[in-house]
Amino acid sequence: MKNNIFIIAILAMILTSCSLHHDEEVHDEHEDAKVQLTAYSAEFELFAEADAFVVGKSSNVLSHFSHLPSFKALEIGSITIRLIVDGKEITQTLDKPSRKGIFSFDIKPETVGKGKIIFDIKTEEGNFQLIIAHIIVFATENEADEAAEKAILSKTNTTVFTKEQSWKIDYSSDLPKIEPFGQIIKTTAQILSSQGDEIIVSAKTNGIIALSNNSVLEGKAVTTSRILFSISGSGLADNNSSVRFAEAKNNFDKAKLDFERVKELAKSNIISNKDLLISQNQYENTKAIYENLNQNFSPTGQNVSSPINGFVEQLFVQNGTYVEAGQPILTITQNKTLVLHANVQQKYAPILGAICSANIRTLHDNRTYTFEQLNGKVLSYGKTTNADNYLIPIILQIDNLGSFVAGGFVEIFIKTLTNIEALTIPNPSLMEEQGNYFVYVQINPELFEKREVKIGATDGIRTEIIKGITSTERIVTNGAVLIKLSQATGTLDAHSGHVH
Repeated sequence: MKNNIFIIAILAMILTSCSLHHDEEVHDEHEDAKVQLTAYSAEFELFAEADAFVVGKSSNVLSHFSHLPSFKALEIGSITIRLIVDGKEITQTLDKPSRKGIFSFDIKPETVGKGKIIFDIKTEEGNFQLIIAHIIVFATENEADEAAEKAILSKTNTTVFTKEQSWKIDYSSDLPKIEPFGQIIKTTAQILSSQGDEIIVSAKTNGIIALSNNSVLEGKAVTTSRILFSISGSGLADNNSSVRFAEAKNNFDKAKLDFERVKELAKSNIISNKDLLISQNQYENTKAIYENLNQNFSPTGQNVSSPINGFVEQLFVQNGTYVEAGQPILTITQNKTLVLHANVQQKYAPILGAICSANIRTLHDNRTYTFEQLNGKVLSYGKTTNADNYLIPIILQIDNLGSFVAGGFVEIFIKTLTNIEALTIPNPSLMEEQGNYFVYVQINPELFEKREVKIGATDGIRTEIIKGITSTERIVTNGAVLIKLSQATGTLDAHSGHVH
């Protein structure tokens, strides 16, 4: 654990170092009045730092464009900026970024007043647009400076994490959701093979078992009609299948000859119909016994084939073991459908009928799956308990995506139907420190405030937030740990790494 923390800390310092470009001019934030612009669409995030817009003066608009939902830099594309004030439009088009994700525009406003900026984006995927409203063009620089001083953002408990840094990591941000969030039952479940997905192959006779060479091993794939093993009674003093087969064949051959002879005699009325029926009955009985043995046995023993495609889950005997008819030899499973068997406390009995879904977390790799991903369904839940177990069973069914092993255990978060709505955020957003939980609230795409929150229940993927943030505050959903480490290693200049 300490090694992992050390590696992450080194990564944070590398990202900090990469964002500092000493060969480029770095402006002090108090040197000129700056305007920070942020906009989102379904496809892009925009964060821009611009000189205050003053009529007749050129303003630089340093713009960072990120693809959504990946939050990676826009590397190829043409962008046109349009400043529109009182119907008058100033435009500039850049056919490529000055550096990955960064477009540096220079525009000179010609009209004082309120307006908007429109970014027209052309990429291989199509044409897109971002709009920033409430843009003000000032008459003088003094007016712009006064407005900028009033708009200075609070830096209390905040961290600067530049777009150049976030483009290098698995980063994302999003708004909290207000959604139905019922009572969650957290428990552990055992993974079992589905009844229709597993079959036990048993011995059909007594004898010594001989497994096929290296083809009957646990985990080995088998196909329908493939011979798995044979059972032979050769050498046994009692219950010798070879002797029984030979005896049945001899009896059948004798009964057949007797019946054919009796039929000829009956044609001449030499014997009675009663004797004919007795002979015919003897023939049919021995025929049935012989054909049954001939179908399932040979003089050397019984060959047993796989009834389904799958793999050997468990082998119950060793090569050369004496087995009896009906004794389980091995289990074959297709491992496509699995059953989760969980037990919950009796206090949850009133809400078991409202179970609608579940999230499943694997213990070996800590990955969480939704019911929808696994095509899951609720099979049943117990109505009573017994003397051996006072817990109530719940049976769920899922498709195996390859991450589940029958016989193992998973952690499940059982979800119930509800009309109550709650504010929820993704679990990776939460940072825990000594029992307290925090999130990073986005002030702008490069400035984040560390905010304490009070949490409620969790379904393994999202957590209910009782207090601390609102539904209109965008938070970091991936990469929060690196922002935390960046804060611990020192705050960066807000303009470091930007091309001006």
